[in-house]
Amino acid sequence: MKVLFIHAHFDDYEFTAGGTFELWRRALGDAFQAKVLVCTDGKAGHQFRTREETGRVRLEEQAASASIGQYDFELLRLPNGEPPREACLQVTTDLLAALWKAIRDFEPDYLFCPPLGADPLAGIHNDHETIAEAVRRVAYMINVPHAFTPEYPADETQSAPCTVPVIINTYDGYMFGANAFDFAIDVEDAFDTIAAMTWCHQSQIVEWLPWVGRHGMAPPASQEEWAAILRARFDRTGRELGIASAHATEVFRVTAWGAVPTLAQLQADFPPFAPASNLDALDRRLRQWNHA
Repeated sequence: MKVLFIHAHFDDYEFTAGGTFELWRRALGDAFQAKVLVCTDGKAGHQFRTREETGRVRLEEQAASASIGQYDFELLRLPNGEPPREACLQVTTDLLAALWKAIRDFEPDYLFCPPLGADPLAGIHNDHETIAEAVRRVAYMINVPHAFTPEYPADETQSAPCTVPVIINTYDGYMFGANAFDFAIDVEDAFDTIAAMTWCHQSQIVEWLPWVGRHGMAPPASQEEWAAILRARFDRTGRELGIASAHATEVFRVTAWGAVPTLAQLQADFPPFAPASNLDALDRRLRQWNHA
């Protein structure tokens, strides 16, 4: 099982899919290979660190999280070798080319990315929206070998087929009021690991998030205090989505951007679905997409 998580920022992974990946790792051991691809330089969004210092610190924090979560971490590089600039992401040919190469190089079975907003009343984060749109736009091109050879030259007479992954949308707190989900994973058993991974991101949860004010939180003084805040975040998300469970839960939507699975395939591959999952509706949609 090879799984790729693509998102805009340092810490997006831990807050949306870290528990599910941890349950997968525990169940599959060496048969599970996970990679997290961050698509911005991490230099924006801090009130007292310089841009260069912020980018350096966030790289170190993500590496610490990766050590705990035992996943591979990669910073997306554009064809010129530079990472995209945080807060300013746009769907460009270079961004599409970089995603195309990263996906083709790893060949995941499943790819996780942020959702694409459809409700004009919902809030968005520009970088989240751009990554969602870019993944959607590049999805068909994953198995098109010459799509970006001007950016990444290759022998165009020697092309091998490439695995096209099932593409799954994660939850996005910036789209408050417009999120929906197909299935939920009870990640309570992985809560301590999620807390430990997120606690690595000190520049975010101790410094930036309390200052920016959107989350209405005081700076946590310890990992134990942070775990209580994290628990409240899971509870708030559950209330938004109508999930009646006191357990930490992660939610996902299945797209038709890449390969289209069956419900049976998802149930066989994923950790057990929580009772809150909307499996009947998902099954009908997947059958329709598969012309079944």
